[in-house]
Amino acid sequence: MTPREGVPAVPAVVPGWLEAYLHHLASQRRAAPLTLENYRRDLLRLAALAEARLPDELTTHDIRRFVARLHGAGLAPRSLARVLSAWRGFFRWRMRHQGARTNPTDGVRAPKAPQLLPRVLSPEQAGALLDAAPEDALERRDRAMFELFYSSGLRLAELAGLDVDGGLDLAERLVTVRGKRGKTRTVPVGTRAAQALADWLAERPQWRCADSPALFLTRHGARMSPGAIRSRLARWAQTRGLGVHVHPHMLRHSFASHLLQSSGDLRAVQELLGHASIRSTQVYTHLDFQHLAKVYDAAHPRAKKR
Repeated sequence: MTPREGVPAVPAVVPGWLEAYLHHLASQRRAAPLTLENYRRDLLRLAALAEARLPDELTTHDIRRFVARLHGAGLAPRSLARVLSAWRGFFRWRMRHQGARTNPTDGVRAPKAPQLLPRVLSPEQAGALLDAAPEDALERRDRAMFELFYSSGLRLAELAGLDVDGGLDLAERLVTVRGKRGKTRTVPVGTRAAQALADWLAERPQWRCADSPALFLTRHGARMSPGAIRSRLARWAQTRGLGVHVHPHMLRHSFASHLLQSSGDLRAVQELLGHASIRSTQVYTHLDFQHLAKVYDAAHPRAKKR
């Protein structure tokens, strides 16, 4: 991490008092590699700010001061909330497993962040992105990936982790993925996504190193990385003239928003997205209301501008 002005650089070596907790996250909580790296980075921030002091020596006043320093150095409220969450988890673990008597993060809150609604594609934009006929094998692979994203509301890591002989059932049009904290869920695959996947699976054996377990391969036969998928999607949006930057999570947001607009079933959308809390899903109700407000403004005689 690049040091911010007024904030000490994170240590290059993980302090001994953090190693056991990171091991707990990896082995007991089964945190995903990216989640584990985020925890590691945020806890190393705590180690840097604490300097030579050990966790038992830190007070609530210290934690508030650390948060203020990070905020003053430009860390956004959402990032600060994530950092505090990592710190809280660490101190709670110490109380349960190492006999610590206090949690210095109790009562400390991050500055409030304005609620930013997720950006979504309109149904017309989604159609423009996905409806064009693929011109070659690479585009058949890409179309299968992006149709599955939009059809089933997958996370990027979930899609990248799919294997050809595990998770995908085209006969039943279902896909089973392993989400956050190792939780699995099964979601439907739409007709167009199923056809795109069938086209790709017919092409896949001809690719180099097609004996790889990965469902989606690079031209060299390796598993498609999240970064490569992200790059290909951005290129698709550009070449198809969408005029907006499209990232994988935007397809997940679009799936949720369009499904909620059609069904009105918030609980079903929560289950399909794999959200542990309904609060995470409720953001899409705001998007739905925005859509309805635009329809009202365009259609109601008393809403039209003279």
